[in-house]
Amino acid sequence: MVASCSIGLCLVTGLAVAAATVASAGDETLPPPKRLIVTPGAEQAAAAVLLPARHYYAFWNSGDERQAFEALAPDFVDLNLPAGRLQGPAGPLLASRTFRAAVPDLTASAEEAWVTGDQVITRLRFAGHFTGRFGDRAGDGRPIAFDAIDIYTVRSGRIASNWHLEDNLTLLKQLGVVSP
Repeated sequence: MVASCSIGLCLVTGLAVAAATVASAGDETLPPPKRLIVTPGAEQAAAAVLLPARHYYAFWNSGDERQAFEALAPDFVDLNLPAGRLQGPAGPLLASRTFRAAVPDLTASAEEAWVTGDQVITRLRFAGHFTGRFGDRAGDGRPIAFDAIDIYTVRSGRIASNWHLEDNLTLLKQLGVVSP
């Protein structure tokens, strides 16, 4: 594993991230973060905490709801639940379906992840093309790209809670809902 450490954190980069994370987590099909930062000496524990996050990355990247059920605890709590969204795993499932109706080729990548204790902080990058429908708007093929930050708390191998912040203004501008 390649790591550089300072101010109480280790940065694990490049192929070492994928190799170390996959070897520890045991599933090559789950996307690793492109950049991983962990507390020095906690790399083994970090892999276990990161595993449900990787399932969640796979869910957002593919829309495969089985990955969401692998990632989320049955009593999962969205700590900043958007209006109209259901609490629990049903909320992210509905959000994904709605988003994929507008952007069918949606992809999500974990650009960076910080693991400390039982928490994973992730910067996700969403991308695709607006070819579907968003409310009463029909897509015209324009590209969509924006970031989100998630803070997962992992308990008993599943994400128990999530606090998240999406760059919705950028998304709404790209969808043509809000003027630039």
